[in-house]
Amino acid sequence: MKRIGMLTSGGDCQALNAAMRGVAKTLFNSKEQVEIYGFLEGYKGLIYGNFRMLTSQDFSGILTEGGTMLGTSRTPFKTIREPDENGLDRVDAMLQTYYKLRLDCLVVLGGNGTHKTANLLREEGLNVITLPKTIDNDLWGTDMTFGFQSAVNIATDAIDCIHTTAASHGRVFIVEVMGHKVGWLTLNAGMAGGADIILIPEIPYDIDKVIDKIEERDKNGSRFTIIAVAEGAISKEDAALSKKDFKDKMKNYKFPSVSYELAAQIQEKTGREVRVTVPGHMQRGGSPCPYDRVFASRLGSEAGKLILKGEYGFMVGYKNREIVKVPLEDVAGKLKMVAPDASIVKEAKLLGISFGD
Repeated sequence: MKRIGMLTSGGDCQALNAAMRGVAKTLFNSKEQVEIYGFLEGYKGLIYGNFRMLTSQDFSGILTEGGTMLGTSRTPFKTIREPDENGLDRVDAMLQTYYKLRLDCLVVLGGNGTHKTANLLREEGLNVITLPKTIDNDLWGTDMTFGFQSAVNIATDAIDCIHTTAASHGRVFIVEVMGHKVGWLTLNAGMAGGADIILIPEIPYDIDKVIDKIEERDKNGSRFTIIAVAEGAISKEDAALSKKDFKDKMKNYKFPSVSYELAAQIQEKTGREVRVTVPGHMQRGGSPCPYDRVFASRLGSEAGKLILKGEYGFMVGYKNREIVKVPLEDVAGKLKMVAPDASIVKEAKLLGISFGD
């Protein structure tokens, strides 16, 4: 008998259900007897023992459903060792739940912070397998995360829709794209949507270079400009500040986000009409695209195979178009950033896209 725990932690995204389905179908289709315990609301379910038994029927019809059938929550890694409001040791509580249910393995689906906690549990002696979930595509050790391609599609659709109204009114439009501290989502959606300027955290921008691109387009007869801005984009001036000085600046920050600050600067310096569009959580919602359905299913199937073989302590990732297993300790705590000199950035620049640098 294999007893498997499963949870989804952190922000939701498309294909979480597809990935869990991939794990479950692989296990149920094996010759092993299997029990699957689904922990509700992420690590909170593991901490407080909130779970439900899952049968094969629970995984039927969920391939195309967005979100997560188990629910999710954020349990920050930096406070995981701190007792809760009732003095409960949360790490010890997770271990006790695991042992009380006599689990053989815990399957964790999540992003960067989730993987830190998963690796902590591995260090505490638990058998853990993880799957790389995030629209940010920022997990170390994998070329791709599930949810990313679906989010790219949605962000691209937003930029596509902006094109017609921007062209009609001759305006500068800023589309703010999610992605946390990295620029993968903005870079891919910006290129796919034909953005003229792409601003990402890894390449601090110069506002004057941004304006130069807008004015260049004006001179060439283009009445509008589309700017794809990552939510973590940063100016060269702010990037040069110390962490303390930057925090002090943000305490008195009067803009909702960097996109609105950028819009105000462009309007002040050029007199042009600027509009900001923020697709926001739409990028994490809805049905997974076909790519993510297949990709998440493959990752889930490989995770199921590792469980059946008794190989634990790995994240199931994707390298060079192949599904691979990556030691969890190699993944936890590392971000996969866009290199400023990456080939995709160089190719975007050859297309005439400005990065404000």
